[in-house]
Amino acid sequence: MIVLLYKEAYFSTNKINPSVPSVVVSLLQDFDEVFPEEMPIGGKPIRGIEHQIDFIPGAPIPNRPAYRSNPEETKELQRQVSELMEKGYVRESMSPCAVPVLLVPKKDGTWRMCVDCRAINNITVKYRHPIPRLDDMLDELHGSCVFTKIDLKSGYHQIRMKEGDEWKTAFKTKYGLYE
Repeated sequence: MIVLLYKEAYFSTNKINPSVPSVVVSLLQDFDEVFPEEMPIGGKPIRGIEHQIDFIPGAPIPNRPAYRSNPEETKELQRQVSELMEKGYVRESMSPCAVPVLLVPKKDGTWRMCVDCRAINNITVKYRHPIPRLDDMLDELHGSCVFTKIDLKSGYHQIRMKEGDEWKTAFKTKYGLYE
């Protein structure tokens, strides 16, 4: 656990901090591939636990048009989509199901691409399992004294879709359809 605490301090400065023990520094250098700066290129491996989307039987499949956008937003959207394609997270699609995407400004002034899945959510079979009660979850933490922060960088793209359900994740831009 202590190694995880030192990891961020060591790699953010890229110089040896005198307060970090030399044993920890050598350990971090030996296992630096465990904490990559970028996610590996390509899809996630099939592990037997994939996300699937079940539609309500007989529901009409949505095929919404792309939202209007100004030239700056269109260029940024295409940049983000091409970046996702290079990493292997999305691919071109021929899906009959499509929802639009839009850009939302972040606090730092950059743009976040958001897929408007409301039409898909309306025809998706809802989960049948209740969300755990907050007080029960807090009771499980009783007595814990060490906590870590797990970096879920690009966490959305770490969820693998069940084989054959990818077409249900299709989104539409002015220049194409992707899933």
